[in-house]
Amino acid sequence: MVHRIGHRGAKGYVAENTLESFQKALDLGVDAIELDVHVTQCGELVVFHDFTVDRMTDGSGEVHKLSLSELKELKISGEFQIPTLAETFDLINRKCWINVELKGHETAQPTCDLIQMYVVEKGWQYEDFVVSSFQKEELEQVKKMNPKIRLAALSQASVEQALEWADELSAYAIHPHFSLLTDDNIAEAKRKGYKINVWTVNHEEDIQRLESFTIDGIISDFPDRL
Repeated sequence: MVHRIGHRGAKGYVAENTLESFQKALDLGVDAIELDVHVTQCGELVVFHDFTVDRMTDGSGEVHKLSLSELKELKISGEFQIPTLAETFDLINRKCWINVELKGHETAQPTCDLIQMYVVEKGWQYEDFVVSSFQKEELEQVKKMNPKIRLAALSQASVEQALEWADELSAYAIHPHFSLLTDDNIAEAKRKGYKINVWTVNHEEDIQRLESFTIDGIISDFPDRL
Protein backbone atom coordinates (compact mmCIF):
# COMPACT_ATOMS: atom_id res chain seq x y z
CA MET A 1 0.00 0.00 0.00
CA VAL A 2 1.27 3.46 -0.92
CA HIS A 3 0.65 5.87 1.94
CA ARG A 4 -1.29 9.04 1.22
CA ILE A 5 0.54 11.88 2.96
CA GLY A 6 -1.10 15.29 3.32
CA HIS A 7 1.33 18.10 2.48
CA ARG A 8 1.24 20.69 5.28
CA GLY A 9 -2.14 19.18 6.06
CA ALA A 10 -4.44 19.44 3.08
CA LYS A 11 -2.80 22.52 1.59
CA GLY A 12 -4.85 22.36 -1.61
CA TYR A 13 -8.05 22.93 0.36
CA VAL A 14 -7.23 24.84 3.57
CA ALA A 15 -4.39 27.23 4.44
CA GLU A 16 -1.20 25.25 5.00
CA ASN A 17 0.13 24.16 8.39
CA THR A 18 -2.99 25.15 10.30
CA LEU A 19 -5.02 22.98 12.65
CA GLU A 20 -7.91 23.35 10.22
CA SER A 21 -5.76 22.05 7.36
CA PHE A 22 -4.62 19.09 9.46
CA GLN A 23 -8.23 18.32 10.36
CA LYS A 24 -9.18 18.45 6.68
CA ALA A 25 -6.40 15.94 5.92
CA LEU A 26 -7.70 13.65 8.65
CA ASP A 27 -11.23 13.99 7.27
CA LEU A 28 -9.87 12.91 3.86
CA GLY A 29 -8.48 9.74 5.46
CA VAL A 30 -4.75 10.32 5.06
CA ASP A 31 -2.20 7.79 6.27
CA ALA A 32 0.19 10.56 7.35
CA ILE A 33 0.53 14.31 7.63
CA GLU A 34 3.65 16.27 6.67
CA LEU A 35 4.36 19.54 8.45
CA ASP A 36 7.18 22.03 9.08
CA VAL A 37 8.59 23.39 12.32
CA HIS A 38 10.49 26.45 13.48
CA VAL A 39 11.61 27.60 16.92
CA THR A 40 10.25 30.86 18.34
CA GLN A 41 12.30 33.53 20.07
CA CYS A 42 11.68 31.81 23.40
CA GLY A 43 12.26 28.25 22.22
CA GLU A 44 8.76 26.91 21.56
CA LEU A 45 8.10 24.91 18.40
CA VAL A 46 5.56 26.29 15.96
CA VAL A 47 4.26 24.70 12.79
CA PHE A 48 5.15 27.02 9.93
CA HIS A 49 6.93 26.63 6.61
CA ASP A 50 8.68 29.90 5.79
CA PHE A 51 11.51 31.51 7.71
CA THR A 52 9.49 34.77 7.78
CA VAL A 53 5.79 35.30 8.40
CA ASP A 54 5.44 37.77 5.53
CA ARG A 55 3.96 35.48 2.85
CA MET A 56 1.42 33.63 4.95
CA THR A 57 0.24 36.12 7.56
CA ASP A 58 -0.81 39.73 8.13
CA GLY A 59 2.49 40.40 9.92
CA SER A 60 6.17 40.57 9.07
CA GLY A 61 9.45 39.41 10.52
CA GLU A 62 11.48 36.26 11.07
CA VAL A 63 9.77 33.45 12.95
CA HIS A 64 12.73 32.83 15.27
CA LYS A 65 12.79 36.50 16.30
CA LEU A 66 9.12 36.58 17.33
CA SER A 67 7.64 35.35 20.61
CA LEU A 68 4.91 32.73 20.70
CA SER A 69 2.37 35.34 21.82
CA GLU A 70 3.34 37.61 18.92
CA LEU A 71 3.01 34.72 16.48
CA LYS A 72 -0.35 33.73 17.94
CA GLU A 73 -1.70 37.24 17.28
CA LEU A 74 -1.07 36.89 13.54
CA LYS A 75 -3.71 35.67 11.13
CA ILE A 76 -3.13 33.25 8.24
CA SER A 77 -5.47 33.98 5.31
CA GLY A 78 -7.30 36.40 7.59
CA GLU A 79 -8.70 33.73 9.89
CA PHE A 80 -6.31 30.96 10.97
CA GLN A 81 -3.75 30.88 13.78
CA ILE A 82 -0.20 29.52 13.75
CA PRO A 83 -0.29 26.30 15.82
CA THR A 84 2.36 24.93 18.13
CA LEU A 85 3.72 21.48 17.41
CA ALA A 86 2.18 20.20 20.65
CA GLU A 87 -1.26 21.51 19.65
CA THR A 88 -0.83 19.72 16.33
CA PHE A 89 0.15 16.44 17.96
CA ASP A 90 -2.88 16.70 20.24
CA LEU A 91 -5.20 17.26 17.29
CA ILE A 92 -3.81 14.39 15.20
CA ASN A 93 -3.70 12.17 18.30
CA ARG A 94 -2.28 9.08 16.57
CA LYS A 95 -5.01 9.02 13.90
CA CYS A 96 -2.12 8.84 11.40
CA TRP A 97 1.65 9.06 11.51
CA ILE A 98 3.37 12.44 11.34
CA ASN A 99 6.27 13.60 9.18
CA VAL A 100 7.93 16.47 11.05
CA GLU A 101 10.20 18.43 8.72
CA LEU A 102 12.87 20.37 10.59
CA LYS A 103 12.69 23.61 8.61
CA GLY A 104 14.19 26.15 10.98
CA HIS A 105 17.63 26.09 12.56
CA GLU A 106 18.10 24.54 16.02
CA THR A 107 14.83 22.63 15.77
CA ALA A 108 16.35 19.19 16.40
CA GLN A 109 16.60 19.26 20.19
CA PRO A 110 13.14 20.66 21.02
CA THR A 111 11.58 18.30 18.46
CA CYS A 112 13.35 15.33 20.04
CA ASP A 113 12.27 16.47 23.49
CA LEU A 114 8.62 16.78 22.45
CA ILE A 115 8.54 13.42 20.67
CA GLN A 116 10.17 11.78 23.68
CA MET A 117 7.58 13.34 25.97
CA TYR A 118 4.68 12.07 23.84
CA VAL A 119 6.18 8.57 23.78
CA VAL A 120 6.99 8.39 27.50
CA GLU A 121 4.04 10.31 28.96
CA LYS A 122 1.20 10.02 26.45
CA GLY A 123 1.49 6.47 25.14
CA TRP A 124 2.61 7.33 21.62
CA GLN A 125 5.08 5.13 19.71
CA TYR A 126 8.23 6.13 17.84
CA GLU A 127 6.53 4.62 14.77
CA ASP A 128 4.06 7.53 14.95
CA PHE A 129 6.81 9.87 13.74
CA VAL A 130 9.29 10.41 10.94
CA VAL A 131 11.65 13.40 11.18
CA SER A 132 12.96 14.78 7.90
CA SER A 133 15.05 17.74 6.80
CA PHE A 134 17.08 19.25 3.99
CA GLN A 135 19.55 20.22 6.74
CA LYS A 136 21.88 17.35 7.40
CA GLU A 137 23.23 18.88 10.61
CA GLU A 138 19.74 18.93 12.13
CA LEU A 139 19.24 15.25 11.30
CA GLU A 140 22.66 14.46 12.76
CA GLN A 141 21.58 16.15 15.99
CA VAL A 142 18.41 14.05 16.14
CA LYS A 143 20.39 10.86 15.61
CA LYS A 144 22.81 11.87 18.36
CA MET A 145 20.08 12.82 20.85
CA ASN A 146 17.63 9.99 20.22
CA PRO A 147 18.54 7.23 17.75
CA LYS A 148 15.08 5.68 18.22
CA ILE A 149 13.51 8.49 16.18
CA ARG A 150 13.08 7.51 12.54
CA LEU A 151 14.89 9.83 10.11
CA ALA A 152 14.28 10.69 6.47
CA ALA A 153 16.74 12.41 4.13
CA LEU A 154 15.05 15.08 2.02
CA SER A 155 16.49 15.93 -1.37
CA GLN A 156 15.63 18.21 -4.25
CA ALA A 157 18.98 17.58 -5.95
CA SER A 158 19.31 13.85 -6.46
CA VAL A 159 18.29 10.48 -5.10
CA GLU A 160 21.99 9.67 -4.87
CA GLN A 161 22.50 12.51 -2.40
CA ALA A 162 19.53 11.35 -0.35
CA LEU A 163 20.94 7.82 -0.28
CA GLU A 164 24.36 9.09 0.77
CA TRP A 165 22.83 11.00 3.68
CA ALA A 166 20.59 8.08 4.58
CA ASP A 167 23.60 5.76 4.75
CA GLU A 168 25.49 8.16 7.01
CA LEU A 169 22.46 8.74 9.25
CA SER A 170 21.20 5.14 9.37
CA ALA A 171 17.93 6.66 8.18
CA TYR A 172 14.55 5.03 7.85
CA ALA A 173 13.55 6.66 4.57
CA ILE A 174 14.48 8.97 1.73
CA HIS A 175 12.18 11.79 0.62
CA PRO A 176 13.20 12.85 -2.90
CA HIS A 177 11.26 15.06 -5.29
CA PHE A 178 9.14 12.74 -7.42
CA SER A 179 10.76 13.91 -10.67
CA LEU A 180 14.10 12.39 -9.60
CA LEU A 181 12.84 8.80 -9.54
CA THR A 182 14.15 6.15 -11.92
CA ASP A 183 13.86 2.38 -11.88
CA ASP A 184 17.55 2.16 -11.03
CA ASN A 185 17.64 4.55 -8.07
CA ILE A 186 14.44 3.07 -6.66
CA ALA A 187 16.00 -0.39 -6.88
CA GLU A 188 19.13 0.89 -5.11
CA ALA A 189 17.09 2.48 -2.31
CA LYS A 190 15.07 -0.71 -1.86
CA ARG A 191 18.22 -2.82 -1.88
CA LYS A 192 19.48 -0.70 1.00
CA GLY A 193 16.19 -1.14 2.85
CA TYR A 194 14.90 2.44 2.74
CA LYS A 195 11.29 3.55 2.49
CA ILE A 196 10.68 6.01 -0.35
CA ASN A 197 8.21 8.87 0.17
CA VAL A 198 8.07 11.45 -2.64
CA TRP A 199 6.89 15.05 -2.83
CA THR A 200 4.87 17.06 -3.91
CA VAL A 201 2.54 15.26 -6.31
CA ASN A 202 -0.70 17.02 -7.29
CA HIS A 203 -1.44 16.34 -10.95
CA GLU A 204 -3.17 13.27 -12.33
CA GLU A 205 -0.53 12.54 -14.95
CA ASP A 206 2.21 12.56 -12.30
CA ILE A 207 0.17 10.35 -10.00
CA GLN A 208 -0.36 7.87 -12.83
CA ARG A 209 3.37 7.89 -13.66
CA LEU A 210 4.21 7.00 -10.07
CA GLU A 211 1.92 3.98 -10.18
CA SER A 212 4.61 2.13 -12.14
CA PHE A 213 7.18 2.64 -9.38
CA THR A 214 7.61 0.69 -6.14
CA ILE A 215 7.42 3.49 -3.59
CA ASP A 216 5.96 3.76 -0.10
CA GLY A 217 4.33 7.16 0.18
CA ILE A 218 3.23 10.19 -1.83
CA ILE A 219 3.06 13.68 -0.34
CA SER A 220 0.31 15.79 -1.92
CA ASP A 221 -1.60 19.03 -1.43
CA PHE A 222 -4.65 17.03 -2.52
CA PRO A 223 -4.27 13.67 -0.73
CA ASP A 224 -7.74 12.55 -1.83
CA ARG A 225 -6.46 12.40 -5.41
CA LEU A 226 -4.03 9.63 -4.55
